[in-house]
Order: sequence, then structure tokens, then C-alpha cells
Amino acid sequence: MKAVDPTIFKAYDIRGIYPQQIDEDISYRLGRAFIVFLGEERILVGRDMRLSSPSLSRAFIEGARDQGADVVDIGLCSTDMLYFASGDLDLPGAMFTASHNPKEYNGLKLCRRKAGPISEDTGIGEIRDLVLKGDLPSAPRRGSLEEKDMLPRYIDHVLGFIDLSVLRPLKVVADAGNGMAGLILPALFERLPCRLVPHCFELDGSFPHHQPSPIEPENIALLQNWVLEAQGDLGMAFDGDADRVFLVDDKGEPVSGSLTTALVARRILQEHPGEKIIYNCINSWIVPETIRAYGGVPIRERVGHSFIKQTMAETGAIFAGEHSGHYYFRDNYRADSGLIAAVYVLEIVSRENRPLSEILKPFKKYYASGEINSRVEDIPAKLEEIARLHSGAKKIDRLDGITVEYDDWWFNVRPSNTEPLLRLNLEAKTRELMEEKRDQLLELIRS
Repeated sequence: MKAVDPTIFKAYDIRGIYPQQIDEDISYRLGRAFIVFLGEERILVGRDMRLSSPSLSRAFIEGARDQGADVVDIGLCSTDMLYFASGDLDLPGAMFTASHNPKEYNGLKLCRRKAGPISEDTGIGEIRDLVLKGDLPSAPRRGSLEEKDMLPRYIDHVLGFIDLSVLRPLKVVADAGNGMAGLILPALFERLPCRLVPHCFELDGSFPHHQPSPIEPENIALLQNWVLEAQGDLGMAFDGDADRVFLVDDKGEPVSGSLTTALVARRILQEHPGEKIIYNCINSWIVPETIRAYGGVPIRERVGHSFIKQTMAETGAIFAGEHSGHYYFRDNYRADSGLIAAVYVLEIVSRENRPLSEILKPFKKYYASGEINSRVEDIPAKLEEIARLHSGAKKIDRLDGITVEYDDWWFNVRPSNTEPLLRLNLEAKTRELMEEKRDQLLELIRS
């Protein structure tokens, strides 16, 4: 029996290099451990297009069945489609994907019934201990296997968020990155009056065109050019498991996750005034400003889906957005969906009947550094040094690392969950001030 590398168990998922860290034997044991942990008799399983996903998901399914659980296999899907299926069928789920990681990786995202999150503190740690211990109880029966196509129901669900009658024949350039958006988007656009201009739609886990991580500027550069060449109304790029979307406007300019959050929040509040909306501590100032301006209640939270979903459950928030391209919807079982955010943007551009670049102009008030990582040996000591040197700031808090606010700029420095890194995000009212303060902070962090 192969030894299990405990480092594959992460804060929000299980992930490692195939087959060195995660293989079919380990996946089988994960399937058994998942059922023991849950105490459930029925689960659903989905997978992305990674080269190792078919064999890993089969092994997991066999483990779950040997542990006595019936399995609903929904096959190829996006992660947000898996979460929808979990909510719609009221079943716990397992999604085989390594999201935006390179082709060598694979792993699992897990959820309880109704897409309830499972993180390190709420189950992944217990599943890890069960797998490492290896002494799993025998089951009285072997579970059954059922295959189910959830794509049509998912598309119906996504389109239920908008008014289809207002959509115009927009030209939408999309980069699926050879990931699961290549399966999902054609099914969506069959139902829309918009024209889809597809790129990298072949499902190919070797990622021949670029890495499936559109948050990195180099991986969205092709889309920027394609939008300009096609004279598109906007562009959409999805990560490997298609749960995150990154937009490009009609001028080929990338649209940050913060601007997309503000745009969608405004639209939702126009229909649902007074609702609570969550944003994380590295979102732009424009997000809470927009929420307040349109009669909503902004709620600030830590970075990370388990924190966002928990706070949504506690507060009843209708929507949440993260700078990283994750968008969560109360009526989507509080799960994130890049596809729902994308159709909201199509509705907004159609309703306003003007270019996305024009619609976004009022939101572009601030200048952001982007996230900058620095390797730091003694992270707690460095955070204390930063806090001490900025003790005279207008506001300082420790919700997630340290956030410091002044009248005309702010920054957040927070540690990575998995590496000895500090992540800096900084924003200011002018580009010059942003660059000046960014360079000062980086010199302090790296000294």
C-alpha cells in the first residue's frame, strides 16, 4: 500500500502531483474515507478534463461503493455545476479537479449536501486522518452506480438569474483555456441571442495553449487580442474547472474581480434593495462604496470560500464577490459560479446598450498594485513590524493578516496558507501614490 503524503490535504481541497502524490490507490482510499466521514448512503461525483481525472474518479467511486454508498456519477462538469447538482439533488459531492494548477496536478473539491463547504477545519483534516490511519470499517453492502446528465438543468438554473428578454445580440469572445468551459459555454449560448466566438474550447488536460489560470496577466493576453481582432463586445476567460470568470472589455482591457463584483452588486441591488452583500478584505474600495450607494449593506470577510459561505449562511447575504474571480449567490446554494456572474454582465451590457468600457468608467476610481508575493522567513515578526510602523494609520485591523487604511490609500498583507509567503495588496487614489507606497511596503517586507 502506497504511503500517503499528508501535504496533499490543503486548506480548501485535496491536491497533488499525479501519480507521485495522488494516484488511483490513494483515490480509492479517499472514496472510502469520504463515506466514513460523512456517514451518508448516497453521494455524487464529477470530474474535469484533466488526463488523470477519469481513472482517479473511477477509483474514488469504487472506494465509495465498497464502503456501502450509492454513487451518482455526473461525469464531465464544471465545479460550479457539481455544486449546483449537490444542491439540486440534496447530495454530498466530490469534484475531481486541480482548478488552475498545471497539467501534472489533480485533486478533489468536496462538499456536503446543498453544496455545504468542507475545508481543513470542517472535514478535510478528519478525512486525512482516516486515510493515514488506514483502518476503515467494512461495509455491509456494496453501493450502486448511476450516471446522470445535469447540464441541461444547470443551464436552466443559470438563466433563471436574469431576464432573457432584454439580451441583445452581443458578440462574446470566450477563452475556455481547454478547460470545462469548453463543454458548458456552448450549451449556454445555444439558449442566448448572443454570438459566441470560441477559443481553446477543445477539452484537453495537457493545456496546449496556456495555463488554465486567467488571473495571471500572461494567460489572458491572448483573449485581449482576440477581443480586439473580433471587435467583440466583451471577452470571458475561465479557469480549468470553469468556476471562475475573468472579463475583458470591448477595448481589450482586463476587468478586475473587484470591478466585476461592484458591477454585479449594483445590478442585484437594483432588483433587491437593502440586501446584504459580502466582499473580502482585498477587494477595492469601490466595492463597499457601490454597495452603500445602491442601498445595500456591505459585509467584509476574510479571503476564502469557506469563510464567505459561512458568513452568507449566518447573514442571509444575497451575493458575495472576491477579487480572485469567485462570485457566490444565495440562490445558488451560496456556492460560487463564474457562469452566473457572466450572464449578469451580459444582461447589464444589454440593458445599458453601451460599451462595457463606458459602463465601467465610474467604477475606475482607484489604482491597485495587484497581489505581490514575497518569501518571508519569520512571518509573525514581519507582520508585527508592519503593524508597529503603521500604528498611526486611520484604521488598522487583523481580520485577515493586517489591513491598514489611510485617507488616500490602503493595503493588506496576509500570509499564504501553504507557503512561507506574504501577499501584498495595495490601492491608492492616484497611480503615483500607489507605486510609491507599493515600493516602500515591498522594501519593508523583503528587508
